[in-house]
Amino acid sequence: MNKLLIPCVYLKKDRLIRGFKDNETVSTDPVEYCVALSVKGADAILVFDLSEGDNEHEASLLTIREITRRMDTPVYGAGNVNRLEDVKKLLYAGCRKVALNMAKQSNIDLIEDAGKRFSKEKIYVCADSTEQVLDNLKVIKENAEGALILGMLFDDRFDEIPVIPVINDGDPVKILGKKYVCALSGDTVNCRKDDLFSFKEELIKAGIPADFCSVSVKWEDLKCDDKGLIPVICQDVKTNAVLMLAYMNREAYEITIREGIMTYYSRSRKCLWKKGETSGHYQYVRELYSDCDNDTLLAKVVQIGNACHTGEYSCFFNEIIKKDNPNKDPYSILEDVYSVIMDRKDNPKEGSYTNYLFDKGLDKILKKVGEEATEIVIAAKNPENEESKYEIADFLYHIMVLMALKGITWEEVCWELANR
Repeated sequence: MNKLLIPCVYLKKDRLIRGFKDNETVSTDPVEYCVALSVKGADAILVFDLSEGDNEHEASLLTIREITRRMDTPVYGAGNVNRLEDVKKLLYAGCRKVALNMAKQSNIDLIEDAGKRFSKEKIYVCADSTEQVLDNLKVIKENAEGALILGMLFDDRFDEIPVIPVINDGDPVKILGKKYVCALSGDTVNCRKDDLFSFKEELIKAGIPADFCSVSVKWEDLKCDDKGLIPVICQDVKTNAVLMLAYMNREAYEITIREGIMTYYSRSRKCLWKKGETSGHYQYVRELYSDCDNDTLLAKVVQIGNACHTGEYSCFFNEIIKKDNPNKDPYSILEDVYSVIMDRKDNPKEGSYTNYLFDKGLDKILKKVGEEATEIVIAAKNPENEESKYEIADFLYHIMVLMALKGITWEEVCWELANR
């Protein structure tokens, strides 16, 4: 199993501070700071929310949500977690895991409820003493993924659960060499934040497995043109939409593999360019293929924002021919219907039922959603499925009207489902 490097940040409302007891400002732009950690090789980012009071806490949640939307790197949330509702809010903000502070007995009691409600894979515990972990080992094993350990608190009895030390010093190789340590966090990692890839290379040389791409196709195996370039087709891994066509030289190819962020060679500027470096619209590599002749690459990526410099989602938006396609995938159909609903919202059409709903407002739309849900229940009691299909389609339409009114997209809903 690869050992992970997880920088940690301390969030207080809308800024990052140096630590639990150090209020010095590290950054006034937490989002950009975390995005920079992401593209420099962070395997995940641990965010401690140190806000005070409900208003600051809500502001911190909005900041965390923006961080998770701007990158593909997992975020682990900790701090201000006292109720199931707090766990839910962090997960809704996009955190992949949430840590409960075991210094409070009420949180120890909460571990079991959180593990059952949200699944143990999403729950960590956060401890600042060996006893907190060992005294509650059974409940942790049954209801949490593992433990964040604040400080140099190592005990071979931790071997029963995965542990992430959050430490400021120590020998990373020695610490990560322990079987029960699955990752490393704290200033030991933060001090190398500008190039975590080199850190990983050092770990690999020392025999510690790190999260690094290994490839079966070397640059020498590819067939380039006379300028040493190879075309790359870039595709959204979630929607399968073709986003753009660009070129790579050897250096761009090797950087892309090393860092996991699409890097190209600009034929006009005659230099490398990392997609998203100026716009923030990075492309995180999920899959990379060469074609049958090894003279073209296909990259499947997580696209942050839009791929095209014009602001369009894809560079391929100039329609030349378009014929009806009855065999669309379900996601495309939902997106198409949603687009029509959004168009009605922005450009009202006389006699449109959709505009009638928008004109009547939220209460009317909610009433219709409830009615359609009831119709599904009634239809499902029948032995035939045709009526159920019809009622489910009606329900989805009214849900999309509600989504359009609230500004919620299918991409956001599918992202939430994918992280359940």
